[in-house]
Amino acid sequence: MKITPLITDDAALAEIGTRLERIRLERNVTQAALAREAGISRRTIVRLEQGEGGVGTVALLRVMRVLGLFERLDQLVPEPLPSPIEQLRLQGRRRQRASGARGEEAPTQWAWADPASKGHAPGEADR
Repeated sequence: MKITPLITDDAALAEIGTRLERIRLERNVTQAALAREAGISRRTIVRLEQGEGGVGTVALLRVMRVLGLFERLDQLVPEPLPSPIEQLRLQGRRRQRASGARGEEAPTQWAWADPASKGHAPGEADR
């Protein structure tokens, strides 16, 4: 069964329990061995696999660690991405303009025309 927002909490717990049981059996691990390795009681394993509520999150984490599923928690609860504003802050300031080297001479005064062209803009012919 696929776990979707439309199923009940009890159905989701039952599906998770069934999946954990199948993984345990595929790895040929007994409930007692899993409980011993996880540091919890066998009864907790039974309750977890039967989808009973009230099994603590620490017990679930320990079982997942022993079964090699702990890394998948990153997919279950992904790290939140920074907000767009925070992303801009993390990028640092982008340069908008170039600045001249300090101590450089100031540019010469700019003019539209040189004196030889009788006050016309470059490329402009006499009319």
